[in-house]
Amino acid sequence: MLTRRQFATTVVASLFATPAIATPTVVHIDSKFMPQEVDVNPDLAAGDIHVVKKDFFLYWTLGNGRARRYGVALGDQGRNYTGVLTIRRKAEWPSWIPTQNMINLEPELYGPYRRGLPGGHPQNPMGARALYLYDGGRDTYYRIHGTPQPWTIGQNFSSGCVRLINQHVEELYAQVPINTNVYIF
Repeated sequence: MLTRRQFATTVVASLFATPAIATPTVVHIDSKFMPQEVDVNPDLAAGDIHVVKKDFFLYWTLGNGRARRYGVALGDQGRNYTGVLTIRRKAEWPSWIPTQNMINLEPELYGPYRRGLPGGHPQNPMGARALYLYDGGRDTYYRIHGTPQPWTIGQNFSSGCVRLINQHVEELYAQVPINTNVYIF
């Protein structure tokens, strides 16, 4: 049986411990980058993804001239893909290994992680979900994925992938099937 003293000690300890664990870091995201349904070209087919790099938006087309729009972060200049790719694989809390090119370009940043990081690790840049983009049958190593750095949305920041806030990529991931076309321009 729990005594009053044990109960009181537990309550006081939990009050001091809880804020450090439960209080998330507050990050301000411009409201235009929050998910919202918007009008798009009515000729766009339902069920495709369109990434408009100059505006930092990803559109999941719904049909009838409507789309779900998400704010994204993109790769630094020269590290972005342009063209049409296909989602061939999906993963929840994916592991991550930097490419050899990433290590060569920025050894101080990526070298320590050359063996990779498990899914869910706070330093894993893949975040909560990943959609793997292929050109025909070839993996491009280009992804649509979450990010542990939500303050980067609306910027050129990463090594090339399309990044969404973790909660937003979870929503998109649930809707998007394998073999979805992704138009990046």
